[in-house]
Amino acid sequence: MSEEVVSSLKAQFEDAVRKSNSLSKQPVDIQLELYGLYKQVTIGDVRGERPGRRKVRARAKYDAWTSRKGMSKETAMKEYIELVNKLEKSEK
Repeated sequence: MSEEVVSSLKAQFEDAVRKSNSLSKQPVDIQLELYGLYKQVTIGDVRGERPGRRKVRARAKYDAWTSRKGMSKETAMKEYIELVNKLEKSEK
């Protein structure tokens, strides 16, 4: 992927992050999907131990991020952008 394409993709991703913050509250599964993609883009593969059973929310977030393990940053950005665009259209 050329530097120009990556730069454009990053700009689109940043715009999608801003848009996602202004969307109405989404169901938990969608929130977790966005979270997992966001973490994969910004940090990469998940690190650390899976939280214990009592930490339900942290465990769900960890699992959402783990489901993206091995996904490239570019692919995660594209999926995040597509999901936000889909959510935005469904609100109109």
